[in-house]
Amino acid sequence: MILSKLAGRPFLLAVGLLVALVLPWFVYPPVAMDILCWALFAAAVDLLLGFTGLLSFGHAAFWGGSGYVTGLIALHSGLPFPVAVLGGALFAAVLALPIGFLSVRLRGIYFAMVTLAFAQMVYFIANQWRDVTGGENGLQGIPKELFGLDLSDPFFFYYAGLPFILAGLWVAWRIVRSPFGRVLMSIRDNPARARALGYSIDRYKLLAFVLSAALSGLAGGVFTIGHGFASLQGVYWTTSGQAVMMVVLGGIGTLWGGAIGAALVVQLHDYLATAGFEETGIITGTIFILVVLLFRRGVWGTARDLIAARQARGRPAPEPDQPKIGATV
Repeated sequence: MILSKLAGRPFLLAVGLLVALVLPWFVYPPVAMDILCWALFAAAVDLLLGFTGLLSFGHAAFWGGSGYVTGLIALHSGLPFPVAVLGGALFAAVLALPIGFLSVRLRGIYFAMVTLAFAQMVYFIANQWRDVTGGENGLQGIPKELFGLDLSDPFFFYYAGLPFILAGLWVAWRIVRSPFGRVLMSIRDNPARARALGYSIDRYKLLAFVLSAALSGLAGGVFTIGHGFASLQGVYWTTSGQAVMMVVLGGIGTLWGGAIGAALVVQLHDYLATAGFEETGIITGTIFILVVLLFRRGVWGTARDLIAARQARGRPAPEPDQPKIGATV
């Protein structure tokens, strides 16, 4: 309980903010930007998986679709990159409306497969609509401009994109700690009881789905601007799977776990790529299996439970209530 309480306190939030501010001083700035973008993406997936009980394999459609829209706005409108990023996030939310409307009535593996099917449809459109998306070549040369300032230096762009990531993480944090978030958790734990209490669970699931998609789109837009291109890899189903893996590694239903999982996976990929090892999936898959077997609640979730158990063992047992004078024993 101690970590779960700290997670809602300003102290731990301040630590997280400090880490985000100093990260590019200790990690290569493009890698640091990738960690933040994937952390927000994982938090968005966890909002649906950990707090609503819906496993989606289709969130690549929102991450990658937002990336394409962000790139098109930045390339053809000349507007500052924040406008392009927000336009991509808006597109992701609008795209999620029909997908969510047709999906949230399903549960379990059926929901996962339907979202995967929609994501593959987006992938097919992006691949075939070459005049707009560039097909296999994608969109290249996406500018990083902010009111005439050139942010091509990854170090400077990190701090330009950081407010968007922090704002997205704050929104996710506020959602799960709001009355709306409590309703989502009740739907996750006992949908029949939530329905009996008068909540329209399909409507709540749809809203959670759209919010999750918008946050995924925000992360995908910043990621696209940071790299300067949008490709088919962004809308491929493996992108969704990687976000889910980050959530599981860090701890489902924790939000903080997604950031930890993102840092582990991105850093590992960067290390293996730098070392010239191409089959990164073998290493990440092995680590994923080991973490699932050894840390059933993920890295953050397991650490939280271990500290809570140690705190519980250290507390003295409560003394039995002493009978009051004149009371019947």
